[in-house]
Amino acid sequence: MQICGRDFDEQVIQRINAEVAGVSDLTRAALSQRVCDWLGWMDARGQPKQMSARVALSALAKRGLVQLPAPTRARAQTSSVTEPIAGIARVLMDLAELGSVEIKPVAAGDREASRVWRGLMDQYHPLGSGPLVGAQLRYLIVSPQHGFLGALAFSAPAWRLGPRDRFIGWDDAGRTAHLQQVVCNSRFLLLPSVQVKHLASHVLATCLQRLAQDWLARYGYSPVLVETFVDRASHLGTCYRAANWLWVGDSRGRGRQDAAHARARSVKAVYVYPLIRNWRERLGVLGKPEQVLDLQDWVCEEYATVRLGDARLKSRLMNLVRDFYAQPQAQVPEACGSRAKTKAAYRFFDHSSVTMDSLLAPHYESTARRCQGRAIVLALQDSTSLKYSVPADTPGLGPLNTRSDGSVGLWMHDTLALTPDGVPLGLIDVQCWARDGRFEGRPTRHLRATDDKESRKWLHSFAAASALQQQCPGTQVISVGDREADLYAFLAEATATPDCARLLIRAERTRRMTLEHGSLWDFMGSQPEAGIQSLQVPRQGARKSRVAQMSVRHAVVDIKPPKVSKSKPPVRLWAVFSREETPAEGIAPLEWMLLTTAPVNTFDDACERLAWYASRWQIEVYHRTLKSGCKIEDRQLGNADRLESCLAIDMVVAWRVFHAVKLGRETPNVPCTAYFEDDQWRALMAKVTRNPVPPKTPPTLRVAVRLVAELGGFLGRKGDGEPGAQTLWRGLQRLDDLTDMYRVFTQGTGPPRVQRTYG
Repeated sequence: MQICGRDFDEQVIQRINAEVAGVSDLTRAALSQRVCDWLGWMDARGQPKQMSARVALSALAKRGLVQLPAPTRARAQTSSVTEPIAGIARVLMDLAELGSVEIKPVAAGDREASRVWRGLMDQYHPLGSGPLVGAQLRYLIVSPQHGFLGALAFSAPAWRLGPRDRFIGWDDAGRTAHLQQVVCNSRFLLLPSVQVKHLASHVLATCLQRLAQDWLARYGYSPVLVETFVDRASHLGTCYRAANWLWVGDSRGRGRQDAAHARARSVKAVYVYPLIRNWRERLGVLGKPEQVLDLQDWVCEEYATVRLGDARLKSRLMNLVRDFYAQPQAQVPEACGSRAKTKAAYRFFDHSSVTMDSLLAPHYESTARRCQGRAIVLALQDSTSLKYSVPADTPGLGPLNTRSDGSVGLWMHDTLALTPDGVPLGLIDVQCWARDGRFEGRPTRHLRATDDKESRKWLHSFAAASALQQQCPGTQVISVGDREADLYAFLAEATATPDCARLLIRAERTRRMTLEHGSLWDFMGSQPEAGIQSLQVPRQGARKSRVAQMSVRHAVVDIKPPKVSKSKPPVRLWAVFSREETPAEGIAPLEWMLLTTAPVNTFDDACERLAWYASRWQIEVYHRTLKSGCKIEDRQLGNADRLESCLAIDMVVAWRVFHAVKLGRETPNVPCTAYFEDDQWRALMAKVTRNPVPPKTPPTLRVAVRLVAELGGFLGRKGDGEPGAQTLWRGLQRLDDLTDMYRVFTQGTGPPRVQRTYG
């Protein structure tokens, strides 16, 4: 039998038992030493691997095959360190302000450093300080000015790990022979009192630069690959991705001791980081395994949890998303590139398991993960029509405007999650339907039940925002709608449901309050002015940009029900009224009347609510990106079901491009590897610099986004501002071709260089 990579046949087992029976004072340590000598079980320095031998002997004893000597002393119990650790301060600043950060190894025998490391882990890390498994190195993260910032640990890797082994290309024999050259980042902690953007990625990159040398000094050999696990239920793994780690798949929820296959642990994302260029050769694999996907591919991570009932459908979906992303304006045959792939795409859209809901479900889950840990997330709702250039009798489509207009298509109502800074996190709800020509317009409203009216779309999306609120209890989700959302049923549900998302809408001009107050506009106009807010109004056509001085008023209001529901009680909300008091001649004054369930008690509260609503136009920009960037209204797929399934892919592709635009503006100084694959930015820099050798460090995200936009026609003049989605999209199509050619010309030069620096 094989244990810990070594064969224990009957002859070895008999020799162990004979040794135990023949030597009366034999200790377990001495027995493990002799087993190492018999089997030639040595490490890279020629030292006996006694710890591995002890594990193997214990396994043999549990199976009743050997009798071990009695232990000479009781096992020492390591207690948790509960006393406060000195040298911990609150650190709130930028990485540049923080200054130097030191990664200090905990030396063997350094009791004080070991006590500090254990104390930090026991008090602040959910897994505590251990025990760690096998060979291990521990580090303290220290700032000379601010004291302890956190700690790390590296230890033995998982014995069998499907995503890692497939990525490497290992079979059982290969893993047994080379597993020693892999280590696991088993602990990583930044103290909760340390709030420094990009510090985590910086620490990881800095530590990995010295890890191989430190491991060599301690154990006599250098590891070539590092693995780690990120709990998807509580973390996004952003710092690992920003430090150029590769996501290779998800675990199955098993731990090291799950012999019964109970899978009681949470599912974790598995990341790896190669420490050298020829790491695969050092791990016993020649060439890249054929079935290994490019795991820096954002598509793999976005659709990791898709459930279509067939692995072939999942593979086809990912290929379609990549094809659509590479050529978003192309029709399906052109995007697919061959007749066979085109037929496969049509069969995919015809499959009964392929629906808009099933294709968007994994994206919703990914969006929820991106929302976790954020203080505020805006859930922007809006509707738009999709006018398809197809025959009027296409199955499943309906009228869009008037009967005389003759246009047919679909209506869509979607909800986009957005940070207050304007970075789109993804979609959380999409509804799509065709109108029934028999019940078109206001005259037939009384013929339809409430649940059949289109106005239910607002409540459906609000329910999705509230579900997101439950998934992210530490985040405040704000559902934002325009004047069409000013519905009594909507307002009543938002105030009656506990623990739901907050609501923020723009009020209809006809909105009335209770009888004693009359018009909402009259009442709010009579309230005292809370302050003046300056608002930058962008240029519109020939009209120059200007700064508008907006008066701000706020109050608690009671909104009366409509006549058909006059027996129902009024709804109490907060109102915010902002109006331009001195507009320029010939310009209509700006005016906003907002209703919200988020408390408004101060002028600053009111200004924040106005800023939230000002972000609502971002979903309109997203719709323009979807229509003009993806050309979704030109899709020719024969029926509404196929169009909806295709739309689900187009919407994720459009979000990805929109996300790149905003990310480049809001986080301009992070490395572009947070968004672009290594071959992409290297191909981009080769094109720009006319030098096939890429720079040692990737450019910042802002620089990369602008360079890509220049490929799409962005001029970058002084008055042009930042590039938009259209030029970026055209540039991405050119970058895709450049990347393909870059790979062709560099595929013979060995594996791509693994970037080891951050920032």
